Amino acid sequence: MTAAEAAERPAAGGAASARARLTIDLDALAANYRTLREVAAGVEVAAVVKSDGYGLGAAQVARRLRREGARSFFVARLEEGEALRTALGDQGADIYVLDGMVVGAGRRLAAARLIPVLNTVPQVEAAVAFAAGSGAPLPCALHIDTGMNRQGLAVEEACAIAAAPGRLARLDVGLVMSHLGSAHDPSDPRNGEQLARFSAVRPLFPEARASFANSGGTFLGPEYRFDMVRPGVSLYGGGPEERPDPAIATVVRLEAPVLDIRRVAAGEHLGYGSGLVLQSPTRVALLGAGYTDGIIRAARQQGYAWLAGARRRLLAVTMDLTIVEAGDAPVQVGEMAELLGPNVLLDDLAQAAGTVAHEVLVRLSPRAERIYLGG
Repeated sequence: MTAAEAAERPAAGGAASARARLTIDLDALAANYRTLREVAAGVEVAAVVKSDGYGLGAAQVARRLRREGARSFFVARLEEGEALRTALGDQGADIYVLDGMVVGAGRRLAAARLIPVLNTVPQVEAAVAFAAGSGAPLPCALHIDTGMNRQGLAVEEACAIAAAPGRLARLDVGLVMSHLGSAHDPSDPRNGEQLARFSAVRPLFPEARASFANSGGTFLGPEYRFDMVRPGVSLYGGGPEERPDPAIATVVRLEAPVLDIRRVAAGEHLGYGSGLVLQSPTRVALLGAGYTDGIIRAARQQGYAWLAGARRRLLAVTMDLTIVEAGDAPVQVGEMAELLGPNVLLDDLAQAAGTVAHEVLVRLSPRAERIYLGG
C-alpha cells in the first residue's frame, strides 16, 4: 500500500456502519398521484398497491394516497387486502383483490370488506354460491382477458355470462376491467386490438363502471381511460414508457456508505469469477450494499452510482457489497453513495439490469434503514 492509499483508507474498524439507507418520499408519491389525476381529468384514479406497495410499504403508501383523495386500491393477494383494510380502517376505501374468489376466501373477503375481481367462470359460480348462502348481494368486479392471456374471463365467456343475466343476479358487479399488455409502447398495435375487444364487451355490463388503463395506458389517450384508471409503477417513480419521464417525480432514494477505497492494478480480476479483468490501474470504492439490498446483479458494468458529484460505473455487485469506479474523485470513507434516486434514475437502473422498474422496486430489501418523508 502506498502512502497515498494509506491516507485515504480508514483507520481500524472502517466506517461506523455498513447499513444502507432507503428514503421513501411520500410527498413525491402524492405529487405523482396528482399528475396522473391531471392527465386523467374527470376519471377516477385508483392506486395499485400490491406487492406491499411495490416494495415501499402498502400501509404508508395507501394512507398517504387516501389523504390525496384516492378511494380505490388494488392488491393481488387476499392477505394483502386484509392487511390494507387494517391499515386504512373505515376511511371509505374500496379494496379490490385481483386474485378474485379463490377457494375458501368468501368469509374472509366479506369480513374485511374486500371486493374480489372475478377471473374465471368457476370464480363467478363460487361468488354466486357464497352470495346465496350469505343472503346478500356480493360486491365484485369482472376481469375480461383482452389479450394478456393471464388473468380474466375469455371474451366468449364474458359474452355468455352477459347473455344469461340470471347468472349474476346475486352479485353486485360494480366494475368491469381488463389489463393492457403493451401500454408502455404507444406504437404497439396490440394496444388498439385490446381496446377494440374491451370496447365490444363493455356495453354488455351497462350498470358497471369500466377500467382498462394502467400507468402507461393512462397516457395513451382518453379512449383508454373509461371510468377509472389503475396506475401502479408511475406512482412510485417509473416512467409510463419504461424510461425516465420528467413529469414523474422520484420517490425512492437508496444510499450506501463507502466502506473502503483502494487501487487495483491492471490485469487484476475484480469480484467473483473471471468476467471482469481491469485493463488499467483503477481506483475503486467499496459500498455497503449489494443484491441483498436490491441492487440487481445484472446491472453491473452497465449501471452507475452517484458519488462525489458524478456518475460512477458499477463494476461488481455481490450479496452485501458493490464496487464502483471512483476515478480521482475526492471520495471519503463513510460518505454515502446514491444507488437509486434523483441522480440514479429508476428506469435507468432497470434498463441496465435488463428488467423493468417494477422488479427493481419490489426487490428493495427491508435490511436497509427505512426513512419516510411526508407521512
